[in-house]
Amino acid sequence: MGEIIVNVALENFVDRALCERGDLPETAVRARTVRALVDTGAVMVMLPQDLVEALGLKSRRSIIVAYADERREERPVAGALLLRIGDREMIGECVVGPPTSEPLIGQIVLEELDLLADCQRGELLPRPESPIYPLLRLKREETEGGDR
Repeated sequence: MGEIIVNVALENFVDRALCERGDLPETAVRARTVRALVDTGAVMVMLPQDLVEALGLKSRRSIIVAYADERREERPVAGALLLRIGDREMIGECVVGPPTSEPLIGQIVLEELDLLADCQRGELLPRPESPIYPLLRLKREETEGGDR
């Protein structure tokens, strides 16, 4: 199976919100476009520390990450991040990786953007059931008297 590398547009979501409110000029929104490896074994987005700093993302908490070689390490999580792949976007957080490390896209992005990894073609594709918008499944709660 081949690697999937995608172009990902990244923005500081706080900057974007301030810009949309008229409190920050468009030119001041911190943004980058990078090539990232789609890692179907990863859960979150991982961005190198130097990129996180360039985007001005703030550390929010820490987590323990497990690497492929079974090493474990405490890493910061930063946000808020606006992430776009193609015409789909989401707001989220990222694990802060070592400086100059390769950006990774994990399962949370694939799920929220409703994208499938096609390893033979080396690309991300919208699921056939949702070619225009992401289709997210939600469980509907039942009330005592039946469905709502």
